[in-house]
Amino acid sequence: MLSATLDTIVGPLTVEERDGAITRLTWTRSEQGESALLSQAIAQLRAYFAGELQVFELPLRVEGSDFQRAVCDAMFAIPFGETRTYGEIAKDLAAPPQPVGNACGANPIPVIIPCHRVLGANGLGGFSGQGGVETKVTLLKHEGAASLLL
Repeated sequence: MLSATLDTIVGPLTVEERDGAITRLTWTRSEQGESALLSQAIAQLRAYFAGELQVFELPLRVEGSDFQRAVCDAMFAIPFGETRTYGEIAKDLAAPPQPVGNACGANPIPVIIPCHRVLGANGLGGFSGQGGVETKVTLLKHEGAASLLL
C-alpha cells in the first residue's frame, strides 16, 4: 500500500493506493511511497479545496459488499453543491434507509466519494470522518450548500 497526505481545511487527509486504485482516505498523516496516481489524487484534492475542481476523476476501488459499492456509486453521483437524503438513496436502491446510512458511514473514501452530501430526512445526519458533523458542515459550506444548513 502506498499513501500520501495533504493538509486541508478539514485537517490532514491521507489517500491510500493499492493495485492502481485509490482505496481509502483517512484523517491521518502518512507518507509511504510515491506514485503517479497518488500525485494525481493529491493534486485533485488540492484543486477541490481551492474551489477549482468539482468532480474527482480517479480510479477508485471500494472494498465491501455489492450493496456498499452501490451506495458509494450513488453518493459519487451526487453533484458538487447538491445533497440527497438517506431516504432518497434508499428509494433509488430499493433498500431501507438505515442500511444506506450504515453504508454511508462505512464509506472508505470520504470527500472523494462525497458522503458529506447525504443528509437525514430531518437534519444533517452523521459523518464518520474526523470532526464529525462539524467537518460535514465545513465541506457543505465549501461547496456552497450552506443554504441547506439555515
